[in-house]
Amino acid sequence: MASVPSLASTVQQRLADGLSAALPEAASADPLLRRSDRADFQANGILALAKQLKGNPRELATRVVDAIPANDVLKEIEVSGPGFLNITVTDSAIVETLAARAADARLGVPFNESAGTTVIDYAQPNVAKEMHVGHLRSAVIGAAMVEILEFTGESVVRRHHIGDWGTQFGMLIQYLIEHPHELDHKAEDKGADVSGEEAMSNLNRLYKASRTLFDADEEFKTRARARVVDLQAGEPETLALWQRFVDESKIYFYSVFEKLDMDIDDPDIVGESGYNDMLAETCRILEESGVAVRSEGALCVFFDDVKGPDGNPTPLIVQKSDGGFGYAATDLSAIRDRVQNLKASSLLYVVDARQSLHFKMVFETARRAGWLNDDVKAVQLAFGTVLGKDGKPFKTREGETVRLVDLLDEAVDRATAVVREKAEKVGLSESEIVENGRYVGIGAVKYADLSTSAARDYKFDLDQMVSLNGDTSVYLQYAYARIRSIFGKAGDRTPLAHPELELAPAERALGLHLDQFGEVIAETASEYAPHKLAAYLYQLASLYTTFYDQCPVIKPEPAQEVAENRLFLCDLTARTLHQGMALLGIRTPERL
Repeated sequence: MASVPSLASTVQQRLADGLSAALPEAASADPLLRRSDRADFQANGILALAKQLKGNPRELATRVVDAIPANDVLKEIEVSGPGFLNITVTDSAIVETLAARAADARLGVPFNESAGTTVIDYAQPNVAKEMHVGHLRSAVIGAAMVEILEFTGESVVRRHHIGDWGTQFGMLIQYLIEHPHELDHKAEDKGADVSGEEAMSNLNRLYKASRTLFDADEEFKTRARARVVDLQAGEPETLALWQRFVDESKIYFYSVFEKLDMDIDDPDIVGESGYNDMLAETCRILEESGVAVRSEGALCVFFDDVKGPDGNPTPLIVQKSDGGFGYAATDLSAIRDRVQNLKASSLLYVVDARQSLHFKMVFETARRAGWLNDDVKAVQLAFGTVLGKDGKPFKTREGETVRLVDLLDEAVDRATAVVREKAEKVGLSESEIVENGRYVGIGAVKYADLSTSAARDYKFDLDQMVSLNGDTSVYLQYAYARIRSIFGKAGDRTPLAHPELELAPAERALGLHLDQFGEVIAETASEYAPHKLAAYLYQLASLYTTFYDQCPVIKPEPAQEVAENRLFLCDLTARTLHQGMALLGIRTPERL
């Protein structure tokens, strides 16, 4: 089905027609339409137009209004102030537009079949290291942007740029060679699945033991450094042991992502090691083209606007003076691969804001090399820090970084307690309580992150996150469950749009907001701003609460047509909440 024009676009077209008729010389002018508290919409474009035409804005506004023929969309247009247009649409136009949205499985949201390909770099844990609270935002924001962009028609390639290379692996591999049973699992049945906790426990134990030996034994340190050379040279035994570390870590990664209710697939994981074969060529291209130059033996890219505290230029070091490659070489090789082989038109990096300078220099280098241009853009979706209730970086009482699995488990425990309090009233079974507790707990963590502008830090407060009141996912999930429960009490009445009915103020407000869904999705996708979708959904749930309080659906029983129309609004609200929450990666249980 074709996308459904929103009321705003329909009103915009009517105003444009009026402008063309009344002021032919200004036919292409933008009416500057927006939502308004004074009416349904306000158009402010005539003020700028009056300056351009050197006319009186109120007189021009009146001429435009007079040129708009009577129609079934615009109920009233009032010329206000110096030349604003306050516009009220008809109740029938609201209901008919919503009925068209409801008839479409996508709720009228356009699907752009000619959209490009976006590679999203997100959820970047490190091999042989535990995931901590610092990994949360990249995973949650990135996964939401994958869903949102795919929904709009973008072809999305997921990339998890895991830390799977570097000097620490020489230490780990050498230790494993000398202690070959350190990664053996204790499960009696060797065919049994290994848990993520067991995988991480083994890796942690091995890492601590190898680090202790590395720091204490100079001979081991020498052997470990030689092993790094073997790894970089692709020596078979070394590579095989390195692969064991990667595989063991993946067991753990997948267990954490499963807790987060996220899908991560093997082909999407292309870590730092995946670009090894490209590094030398990347450096050669940059040096031969003059983009990078040798400075004190290192291959560097300089920028006029990037200087250190001493005022001297701070370069991007692509290759170190000892011949080793830094993060820049890997990131630039990844750009080459994503543009030339994956044919990406957009590269989106969901990475901590503290790396903004690095990515600014990497992107500029890629532009100078011609890998990024007017047809291929790269954007860092930079995110802030997760803070504790005290407004300081989130740590345990012992001052340690909080393990991500501990944080998620606690969220689920808190949420399960909240669900259990309400369970008897709804008649939930124990298995439903456990399942819903997981959906509510993980949803609470995701929503707290996604409802905050990514660039801002936010406080991690589980008590607030699992609250039934305020801007929380639990509030939205309960709003959805409440709507679904209505249909169990509706008897033989069914949702049916009745454009002939006069709408109550709460019905109009809810209807006008429902109609904005497609526009909000488009804005969220184009600005990489999932918090805008979260804000829309919270306002939708709030407007529904007002509607539910002021407009009886079941009791006291309204007239049949009124009941059917209100059930129609309930159904479309539920579908919109369900779809919007799904795009944020949050489940909406049918009963809570």
